[in-house]
Amino acid sequence: MSAIAAQPDTTGPASALRRLYFARFAFAIVWAVVMLAVADHLDPLVDTLLVLYPLFDAAAAVYDARSSSSGSSPRLLYVNTAVSAITAVGVAIACASGIPAVLRVWGAWAVVAGLVQLIVAVPRRAMGGQWPMILSGAISVLAGASFIAAAGGDDPSLSHPAGYAVPGGIFFLISAVRLGRAGKRA
Repeated sequence: MSAIAAQPDTTGPASALRRLYFARFAFAIVWAVVMLAVADHLDPLVDTLLVLYPLFDAAAAVYDARSSSSGSSPRLLYVNTAVSAITAVGVAIACASGIPAVLRVWGAWAVVAGLVQLIVAVPRRAMGGQWPMILSGAISVLAGASFIAAAGGDDPSLSHPAGYAVPGGIFFLISAVRLGRAGKRA
């Protein structure tokens, strides 16, 4: 076995996912910090931030579908792209109706996106670093349901989406690190 063959594949699907997961971690944390700092009420900046998050998710799903192969069709990633793009439009419209409407749209998106993340991550387990994505997908489904419930509460808050982004970002970081370790062992 040559020294070249023993080195991890830095151009393959795991490497592409690792880069994507690091980018998603950084985006989620920065977005959450900014959102928490300004999210007292809906205004043009907050509205823009709320629309930007699902648009970033859509772009990330396109990158994932094009750069990685999980041994299965990227169809679900393209479904996620469409759902996230539709969500961005839905959030923009909901911003005109108030925080409860935003939370309902965001919650529905979290449920669907979480299910897609869960279904995509399961076949990728052999690649490594996917258990955090499986957990994140399941937690996203539960979080989405809680956003929808919170929309009907006495004091719906925009801190819910920001709070959602932080653990999601942390799960992406853990997956990126685990993918790197799996690549070194390969």
